[in-house]
Amino acid sequence: MDQAVSPELQYMLLVFGLFIVPRALQRFRLPSAVTCVSIGAALNIGFHILHGDHTVKLLATLGIVSMFLFAGLEVDFGELRQGRRVLIQHVGVQLLLLAIGGWVLHAALGLQPRAALLFALALFTPSTGFILDSLPGFGLTTEERFWVKSKAIASELVALLVLFLTIQSTGVTTLGLSALALAAMVVLLPPVFRGFARLIAPFAPKTEFTFLVIVALLCALVTRELGVYYLVGAFVVGLTAVRLRRDLPELSSEKLLGGVELFASFFIPFYFLNAGLHLRAEHFSWTSLAIAGALLVLVLPIRIFRVALHRRLALRESWKVGTRIGTAVIPTLVFTMVIAEILQERFGLAPQFFGGLVIFALVNTLVPGFILRLPPPEFETPEAPRTPGGLSKDEGHPNARQAET
Repeated sequence: MDQAVSPELQYMLLVFGLFIVPRALQRFRLPSAVTCVSIGAALNIGFHILHGDHTVKLLATLGIVSMFLFAGLEVDFGELRQGRRVLIQHVGVQLLLLAIGGWVLHAALGLQPRAALLFALALFTPSTGFILDSLPGFGLTTEERFWVKSKAIASELVALLVLFLTIQSTGVTTLGLSALALAAMVVLLPPVFRGFARLIAPFAPKTEFTFLVIVALLCALVTRELGVYYLVGAFVVGLTAVRLRRDLPELSSEKLLGGVELFASFFIPFYFLNAGLHLRAEHFSWTSLAIAGALLVLVLPIRIFRVALHRRLALRESWKVGTRIGTAVIPTLVFTMVIAEILQERFGLAPQFFGGLVIFALVNTLVPGFILRLPPPEFETPEAPRTPGGLSKDEGHPNARQAET
C-alpha cells in the first residue's frame, strides 16, 4: 500500500469503494460482484497495490466460507423432493453435458482429462450463491423462482461432488483417504452440533451464530488442505445444519439464516476484490478476449436451450418460460473463478485460457440482469407524484396536516 497514506485510511477508502461504488452502479444493471472484481483488477494492474495483502486475503476467506455456508443453509430438501423427478433428469443432463464438454476440451485444447473436466465444470456450473442473491431482481414468478433455485442448488451439489472426485483422483490411495476424511467430517458434524446444543448453548445463549461460523471455517480449512478449496467444507456444514433442523432448530432458524446472510454480505465483496487482485494485464490479451468470445457464443446458447428443451419435454412448458429459467441460471461467476484458480495452481493453465475463463464468467454474469431484470428506478425525478390538483400524494392525503403537526 502507499506509505503516504495511513493503513487505517486506506482500508476505510477501500471499504467505501467496495460498498458504495458497486451499489451506485447497480442502477445500470451491473452486479456488485462484477464491479468488485473490476476494482480489484484496476488496483492491481493500474496501481500495483493490495496484491498479496494479508488482511484482504483473510477477509476474502471469510467471504467465500460464509457464501457457501449460506448456500448450504439455503438447501431445502423438502423442495428438492417436491420436484425430484425433473431435478433428477436435470442432473442427468448436467452430468452428460460435463462429460461431453470435458471430452471436447480434451480433444480440442489438448488438456489433461482431469483439467478438461474441471474446465467443463467452470463453464457449466451455475453460481448458486450469486443467483439466489440476485433472484428477487429478475422479475420471475413464484414458480419460476422455485425452479431456478432448485436447479441451481441441485447443479451445485453435483458439481461439488464432481470437483472433489476429479481433484482427488490422482490415485486410488489419495482418493480413498480423501473420501474417508470427507466422510468422517459428515459423520462427526452431527454429534458435534448436538453436543454444542446440549452442553454449551444453554449456558452461553446467542452463541449459535459464532459456533456455526467457526465450525464452517475449520471444515473449510480441512477441505482446503485436501485440495478442493474452502467451499466444500463450508457447504457441508450448512447442509448438516439443515439436516438437523428438526432436532436442533436453533442452528438453522430463520433468524440465524438472516445473520449468516448479513455476515456474508459484508465479507463477500472482499472475496471478489481479492479475485480481481490476482488478475494481470496478460489475462486481458486479444487471445483471451477471443477465447472468452468463443466460449460465450458456444456455451450460453447450449445452456439456455438445454434447460428450455428439457422443460418442454418434461413439463410441457412453453419455450418462453423455459428460456427465462435457463437464462436465470446462466451466471457461473464464483464457480468459474474458483476453478480457474485451481486450474492455474495445480494444472498450470496458460494465462490466455485463465483470462478467457475470467472474462467469460464476468460477461455471463451480466446477461440475466439485462434480459430478465426489472427496469431500474427513475432516480431522475425523485419527488413524489403530484395529484391533478397540483398537490403531491402526501400533501393531498387527508391526514397530511395532522401528521405534520
